[in-house]
Amino acid sequence: MHGLTEANLKKLAGSRSFDRGRGYLNAVSGVEVGDGRVTASVHGTERYEVELALDAPGGLSGECDCPYGMEGNFCKHLVALGLTVLARRESLPRQRKAARDRAQGLQAWLTSLSQAELLALLREEIDENRQLRRRLELRAASARGDLAAVRARIRDLFDIGPFAQYGHVEYADARAYADQARQAVSAIGALTGSGRAADAITLAREAMRLLAEAVESVDDSDGWLGQIGADLADAHLDACRAARPDPEELAHWLVGHALGDLDDGLTDIDPLDYEDILGQEGMSVLRKLAVEAWRGNRRGWAEKYLMERLAKAGDDVDTVIAVHAADLAPNGHTHLVIARELDTAGRPDEALSWAERGIRETEDLATVDTALVDHLCERYAQMARHADAVALRRDHFGARLSLLTYQQLRAAARAAECWSAEREAALALLRADAAGPRRGGWYGGPVLVDVLLDDKDTDAAWQAATDAGADDRQWLALADQARAYRPADALGVYLRLTEPLLKQTGNAVYEQLVGLLLSVRDCHRSLGTEDEFGVYVATLRATQKRKRNLMRLMNDHGL
Repeated sequence: MHGLTEANLKKLAGSRSFDRGRGYLNAVSGVEVGDGRVTASVHGTERYEVELALDAPGGLSGECDCPYGMEGNFCKHLVALGLTVLARRESLPRQRKAARDRAQGLQAWLTSLSQAELLALLREEIDENRQLRRRLELRAASARGDLAAVRARIRDLFDIGPFAQYGHVEYADARAYADQARQAVSAIGALTGSGRAADAITLAREAMRLLAEAVESVDDSDGWLGQIGADLADAHLDACRAARPDPEELAHWLVGHALGDLDDGLTDIDPLDYEDILGQEGMSVLRKLAVEAWRGNRRGWAEKYLMERLAKAGDDVDTVIAVHAADLAPNGHTHLVIARELDTAGRPDEALSWAERGIRETEDLATVDTALVDHLCERYAQMARHADAVALRRDHFGARLSLLTYQQLRAAARAAECWSAEREAALALLRADAAGPRRGGWYGGPVLVDVLLDDKDTDAAWQAATDAGADDRQWLALADQARAYRPADALGVYLRLTEPLLKQTGNAVYEQLVGLLLSVRDCHRSLGTEDEFGVYVATLRATQKRKRNLMRLMNDHGL
């Protein structure tokens, strides 16, 4: 119990989940205290089962079957249960003792029963609990080696029929279907554990196919079937380790699976996990099949990924490069991938060559992968090739006129001590661009105004906005920047931007409006016309008095 504190709950969950968990305290029900564990249900988007381990060897821990919890995270539902238990901490020792007494009493009673009495009790439970009966039937078939019965039962478990309406399992029923299908995974694991690993391999592969067929008809928004797919992959790997199947057959199956022959997308099997099972012979076959598949479809994603995985595992950088080079993206992204691989391999000259080739072969610098430009400019800076960095930034800016590319050109040119000349050329391009047509509204103004504002050249920015036009966002930035020494001009902007907001409602609008009014007040103070502002605010209050939240917000700011 010493590990259960608010501080530990917050540490395990993180601040966000901890804060959200506070909102679920009223959603906790059915709290059951055991000896060292507490379980409960927490009602979120649906009912989730949660369990806190109070005395775990590693300290406080917990499990929840919500999607976030299934990924191994300490979720908000666990936080809610933990806080609920803390609120009842005084009664917890007594409840834990009562739980121990109940468990000991149950154990003593079961021990006292004869075999016939135990069987009668079990039959009674089987008659009343269909899920228990099915699980035991499956175990019985596995125990007697009845593969046909196990296969038939697994087929039943993946059958969507009992859960489907009009041939589709809806979201509300997906979890119940997944719980049923999960029994198949347990049965396959039991076969491996009972010495029938070869049969487990066969059934695991069949189960994967059945799952792939079923997922098309199930709303698996919470990823329940994805977890079953991962569990099936683990069961298959365990069975292969136990049975040691023919390496060549296994290699063929793994490649077929990786290339999508099973078309499931759920069982993310990594062939390299089977390296110890395949041995040298099987890995040789695996690589041969992967190469053949890739040569037959060099642009296939699955083929490329498999080849890359195998090449990286063997530290074969040249093959990795060959895989990527066979399908170069027109925006230079693949060239960047290759350059990074070569840098990692300690081959910087080749990496630089590929990065530069990427720029040359990009069809349009306006669409280039900007990460490639950044990568190459960083390399040029490291090599003191500042002129080359400036040239690349200049070309990129010319192809994609934006505030960001201007800022990047400015930084490169300042490092090369040539910003004055570069700035004049850049502004000339922006002035030509500003002469084009513009759309009104909050966005769409010329980049020229943005860069002059960024350069803190406020007067030039104001003149550009006056000559070429500007959007409302830019006019607001201009007014804010110029207010101290051009209060009359700034006042005109603020008043114009205020007018349309007076016709709108909503707290976000009111906050924006009050912000403008505070700026209007500052301008009047600078101009010495506070009385005029008082009349303006009084008139506004009279016309807007029905907007209570606006009136309240104005009061809060002394307006």
